[in-house]
Amino acid sequence: MTLKEEAKMSRIVANGLASDRFAGVRAAFEENLNNGADIGAGFTATLNGETVVDLWGGFADEAKTRAWEKDTIVNVYSTTKTMTFLVALMLADRGDLDFDAPVAKYWPEFAANGKGEVKVSHLMSHSSGLSGWKETLAPADLYDWDKATSLLAAQAPFWTPGTAPGYHAMTQGYLIGEVVRRITGQTIGTFFRKEVAEPLGADFHIGMGPEHDARVADLIPPPVGGITADGEANELSHNMQSNPPINPLATRDRAWRAAEIPAAGGQGNARSVAEIHAILANGGMAKGKRFLSEAGCNRALEVQIEGKDLILGTPVRYGMGFGLKSDMMPLPHDRCIYWGGYGGSLIIIDLENHTTYAYAMNKMAATTSGDLRAFSLVMATMQGLMS
Repeated sequence: MTLKEEAKMSRIVANGLASDRFAGVRAAFEENLNNGADIGAGFTATLNGETVVDLWGGFADEAKTRAWEKDTIVNVYSTTKTMTFLVALMLADRGDLDFDAPVAKYWPEFAANGKGEVKVSHLMSHSSGLSGWKETLAPADLYDWDKATSLLAAQAPFWTPGTAPGYHAMTQGYLIGEVVRRITGQTIGTFFRKEVAEPLGADFHIGMGPEHDARVADLIPPPVGGITADGEANELSHNMQSNPPINPLATRDRAWRAAEIPAAGGQGNARSVAEIHAILANGGMAKGKRFLSEAGCNRALEVQIEGKDLILGTPVRYGMGFGLKSDMMPLPHDRCIYWGGYGGSLIIIDLENHTTYAYAMNKMAATTSGDLRAFSLVMATMQGLMS
């Protein structure tokens, strides 16, 4: 009997860790798999640096021929940005990066077309005015680091930097990543691997070798309707979505997986996302190693800009990289930060209660900031923590 035939005949059961205290999390996770909300997924939560929930299950492909295993990984789109933010926070904590400095201090060519006063903090908070490329790009141009970054350095902003937020869906990773490269001499994927992933033994990749391909789940595109279904359609939004066009099926290609696309190309799972961000949740420490000072972690909480996002059309509050509590994102308190990826992946980091909650899946929804699947699991975990 094939996996697909077995799935039709029996209820899908989650694998992994969830004690009786978190029975509600397991129940919610399994319900998503059995009612069709999810095809394959993982959910992980940490408390004080220890993993207290680690669930996975379902299927790695739409045809349900491959099981979602413990080591299955998947493209998490913009949840990748959180790894980029973490790298920047680490460099700032070491004194190598000044968020208040002009980008041109590190990347002189960036000063072109009136951008000499654009700050690194503007890159971190989607307020640099570089939400997309003005020159027409082909999808393959995302794999050409020098082309993608040099075009951004040369062009004028779409709006006055620092005056309004506007989601830098693809460009943010190239912008921050080039600053990282200028400072460290390493690509951001290399720095992240050497300084974060390898010391933690974390299975997350920004630029991934072919040896991992067999473990990657297939992303299943969302219903037709566009990335910004939760916002307004406008010219800037259209540019973000169509130049170049975003096609989830491209994530199955070797070229996409090999490229360093630090705003959208990361491959990982809920476990690696949650355990990496335990660094921020626990004052800079994870698995007995120090990555940041506590003050360095707290910089993520500093409000950079708030208001109606020019791309998404919704009210936002952006900290130093991460999203902050707002009416649109009712986090438990002001010491929580979050980010989500196109399709539904999500990470919430609670610096007050030293917890992280991460979700990754392959069945995509038309959303940029998580959806009810993830939030139901987070709420069930919070209830377990209070019991």
